[in-house]
Amino acid sequence: MRFELISDNTDTLVGMRLAGITGVMAREKDEAETALKNAVNKDDVAIILITEKLGEMCKDLVYDLKNTRQKPLIVEIPDAKSSGRKKHAITDYVRDAIGLKI
Repeated sequence: MRFELISDNTDTLVGMRLAGITGVMAREKDEAETALKNAVNKDDVAIILITEKLGEMCKDLVYDLKNTRQKPLIVEIPDAKSSGRKKHAITDYVRDAIGLKI
C-alpha cells in the first residue's frame, strides 16, 4: 500500500517525491477531479494526500468519496502557500498523530 499526492504546488510535489511519495500536478478543478478519480481506482493506493486548495476546489467529490468508500483514505494537507496555516502546523500534525513532542 502506498501514498498518492495530488498537488497544485510544485514545491509540495517535489518535497513529497523526495520522501518517496508519488503524485500528480493539478491546477484546475477538472484536472484535480480526474487525478482524484484515477487515484481512487488504483488498488495499491491506501492514502491520497490532496492540498487544501484543490480539496476546496472539488469539495463535493472529496466529500462523496470520503462518505461512500472505505479505501483509500483522503487527507487534505496544507502546503507552503496555505492561508489558514498557523506557524507550527506541521509540528502540531506530527505531535497529534504520534503523540511525540518535537
